[in-house]
Amino acid sequence: MSSTCVAIVTPNASLTIMLLPSLTLCFLFLCLIYYLLSRAFLTGSRSLPLPPGTMGWPYIGETLQLYSNNPNSFFALKQKRYGPIFKTHILGCPCVMVSSPEAARFVLVTRAHLFKPTFPASKERMLGPQAIFFQQGDYHARLRRLVLRALMPDAIRSSVAGIEAAALRALRSWDGRFVNTFHEMKTYAFNVALLSIFGNDEICYIEDLKQCYYTLEKGYNSMPVNLPGTLFYKAMKARKQLAQIVAKIVSSRRTQWKTEANGLLGSFMEATEALTDDQIADNIIGVIFAARDTTASVLTWIVKYLGDNPGILRAVTEEQEEIMRSKDGKSLTWADTKRMPLTSRVIQETMRVASVLSFTFREAVEDVEYEGYLIPKGWKVLPLFRNIHHSPDNFADPENFDPSRFEVAPKPNTFMPFGNGSHSCPGNELAKLEMLVLLHHLTTKYRWSMVGCQSGIQFGPFVLPLNGLPLRFSLKSPVEGHPA
Repeated sequence: MSSTCVAIVTPNASLTIMLLPSLTLCFLFLCLIYYLLSRAFLTGSRSLPLPPGTMGWPYIGETLQLYSNNPNSFFALKQKRYGPIFKTHILGCPCVMVSSPEAARFVLVTRAHLFKPTFPASKERMLGPQAIFFQQGDYHARLRRLVLRALMPDAIRSSVAGIEAAALRALRSWDGRFVNTFHEMKTYAFNVALLSIFGNDEICYIEDLKQCYYTLEKGYNSMPVNLPGTLFYKAMKARKQLAQIVAKIVSSRRTQWKTEANGLLGSFMEATEALTDDQIADNIIGVIFAARDTTASVLTWIVKYLGDNPGILRAVTEEQEEIMRSKDGKSLTWADTKRMPLTSRVIQETMRVASVLSFTFREAVEDVEYEGYLIPKGWKVLPLFRNIHHSPDNFADPENFDPSRFEVAPKPNTFMPFGNGSHSCPGNELAKLEMLVLLHHLTTKYRWSMVGCQSGIQFGPFVLPLNGLPLRFSLKSPVEGHPA
């Protein structure tokens, strides 16, 4: 028995097939025009040379080379070939990448006014155009002052009890379970962020706020196609709902005359420098974005590195058990967190080795000369933190996890886990505090084990252990958890 396959070609399909070569040629021609115009614009009347490097394909540039493999291999190869400053073209933008401490300081500190913070336009729409990330000048200085007022050590020392309660709730929920460590750390960091923003108020709104934010974050790295059903459309809808929830909270506080500087929201509403409702919403969403994934990534890597280095884990546990014995069952205090030097060095070394933010984006606001090269106006400029953190010129044996290296302060501008300059992370003290509190209870009360081989690394947008580091956590026995 035989069968015959008959291909039916409709007139429309036939026309499409006939036009396909022409359409392809048109696309390639447009790419060529774009490329030639870009070259003409860049080399028109400028006497200084561009940094060395390659730009890749028209429009696409070298985006595929960067994101199809380990991005750090891309950076290292470029640096080896071209030196500490080189050009490339990624995500539709011409870029200059810099990988020396001096160049990073030039961009972020000494000539920061020549380089504005920048994000992809779609992410700016989701976070809000009035968020602190995108600002310069007086408005940025005002926002930074308000954020620091709520997140500096003097302001957050009273938050230790609330953060400890969040850490204990998180750890109890992991007990006896096989969990995705990164996802659980994100939940913990989210709860701490909400505590720092709203305090213990607004409980009735928190769950709705969380659900909206979960939808929003799924669209952060989506294509900006605002059509029903797309991730971007759903994210923007959730963004609108988030702003409405924040507006209700603000209105409720105003009705109750609760505008004193209590938490970040209180700082934003304080009478003498109060922000508008839109400004408040943009900056609250921005703070959650900044506080959640980065802190969770670092905590995930800390658990991984402690598990990989039993001697360091044992030493950290002994340091924390000494504090626990002195507390006699009482809660942690701010002073207790200052008695954790080894644990603090573990956090520092994790931030160096993992470098969860491999780089940051800036944009030249005018033509800039650096080291005899031209950085053209409008080009993106990326200080490569990971390259700086992993340079043997800055850290001996840089691939080795060795917290003891931080017994001596690193050389200036070689350790920048929170950025540098006026746009450095204003919440770094809160991030370190929530890490110390969690690690105190994790190391003294729990043990964890890995199932199978989890030695790989995943990328995009944050560097993480493979699959978010799946682990099983369990409560220690009373003898283990309460040594004599």
